[in-house]
Amino acid sequence: MNQQWLIAAILVAGIVSAGLYLRRRHWLDALLVIVAAASLGLFALDLRMPGEGGRTLAIDPATPPSSLEGVKSLTLKGDGLRAAEWNDLPARPLAWEAPRGGTLRLAFPSQVALGRQFTLTMEREDKTDARLQLLAENGQPLAEARGTGDLRVDWMPPVAERVVLKARLLDAKDKVIAEGPIPFIVHEPAPLQVVGRFGAPSFDLRALNDLLTASGALLDWQVTLGRAITRTEAPRTEMASPNLMVIDAARFERMAAGERAALLDRVAKGMPLLVLGGNANDPGVWSRTLQLPLRAQPLGAKIDAPLEMPVASLLPASRDAGPWRGIDNMVWTRDWQQGRIAWLGVTEWHRHAISEPRALALWWQGVLDRVGVEERHKTEWLAPGDMPLAGQRLELCARGVSGQLTLPDLKQSLNWQRRADRADASCAALWPQKAGWLQLQDQNAGPHALYVYATNDWPEWQAAERRDATAHYAARSQIQTMNGPTRPAPSWPFALAFAAAMLLLWWRERR
Repeated sequence: MNQQWLIAAILVAGIVSAGLYLRRRHWLDALLVIVAAASLGLFALDLRMPGEGGRTLAIDPATPPSSLEGVKSLTLKGDGLRAAEWNDLPARPLAWEAPRGGTLRLAFPSQVALGRQFTLTMEREDKTDARLQLLAENGQPLAEARGTGDLRVDWMPPVAERVVLKARLLDAKDKVIAEGPIPFIVHEPAPLQVVGRFGAPSFDLRALNDLLTASGALLDWQVTLGRAITRTEAPRTEMASPNLMVIDAARFERMAAGERAALLDRVAKGMPLLVLGGNANDPGVWSRTLQLPLRAQPLGAKIDAPLEMPVASLLPASRDAGPWRGIDNMVWTRDWQQGRIAWLGVTEWHRHAISEPRALALWWQGVLDRVGVEERHKTEWLAPGDMPLAGQRLELCARGVSGQLTLPDLKQSLNWQRRADRADASCAALWPQKAGWLQLQDQNAGPHALYVYATNDWPEWQAAERRDATAHYAARSQIQTMNGPTRPAPSWPFALAFAAAMLLLWWRERR
């Protein structure tokens, strides 16, 4: 029974009892019943009085409190608590001044597809000259960057496996400032399923075909060689669900109205479309069908970065052309209902296929990323909000999961639970006891692995996370306490009045 129903029952009982006494003309007894019922109702009601109540608690980050009962405000020194620890506490005004310096933040993907570049970014609060190294497990340097601000290193994984590299930050005198593990998983990518339709052959098409074939993509490739001659390349296995269509501008311009409408209908249902604009010739077609205004370019115009390439003879009129958004004067994109259309405005990338094959492959990966080609999954493991630390509570969330989460290493199963702040995901809380890879298993999402850091790994990164979480809690507390502090009204006078009225009523009944 909740509080409202309890108070209603007390009032009804008091009114009925007082009415019975009044019917018998026992005026004093009726008054005692009313006093007893009112006292009991006020005792059950949580009355609040203006003014501050409670005490100020100084938080020790080593032993965070489990409850703030009777606490009106908090004080804190140092970096603060982790986000998971703050989330367990109700909002209270916090007196805290963030320390300065001594932190860094690392950003890197937890999973990388084989053939994609791994990038580690280090954000530093201290802007001194420093050097960032990425080291293999045997200590061999893999990549290095030097600078006075944020640092970034890139590395191409050679095989699909779990990797625990090491990052090291050195100052100008080669003294180690910080170092720690960099764990991630390199997995085999799902092969692209590409439909290609082209109105004219070119060396660029040949180079693109070779790149896609080398990546393991399935190709349904048709190139028009003449009036009635078409070269066709069928996929080596059946293409269940193509996830990219590539077409050159010449083929699009020659399409009949019905064929063009069918193509755009496939795009509207979610198929990404990449248009190679090097042989575009009719600006009117693009303006009418895709709202893409094209303008003739100067003869011999080129771009220099990241690779030197001539621009197409026709390009969108500006960087942002209507619904189209341009990137680096190379790729313009626009949404088309559930799909996306991209216009590639450079040519002659085949000239880099022999001299700079790796750079060309990375450039094409960037183009496909802008097109929006991605593998869609019904389930997804979400990255933890905090660094997973041994001996600390870890909240793990995933989309599309149900039932139980199994931890084979710990011989434990946990129930997935819905969270109000994560409407599209389910979560489970666990306490990993040791550092290293932690095996996870779900009946829908399949196997997964999560790296747990030791408590002494990356203290500067941990400090940054604690400061961010503490600043967020301080802001949340200010918002929730804007109406001013209150204290509970004392309830013992109501209990005393109820007891006195009932005893007096009992005495009168016994006479």
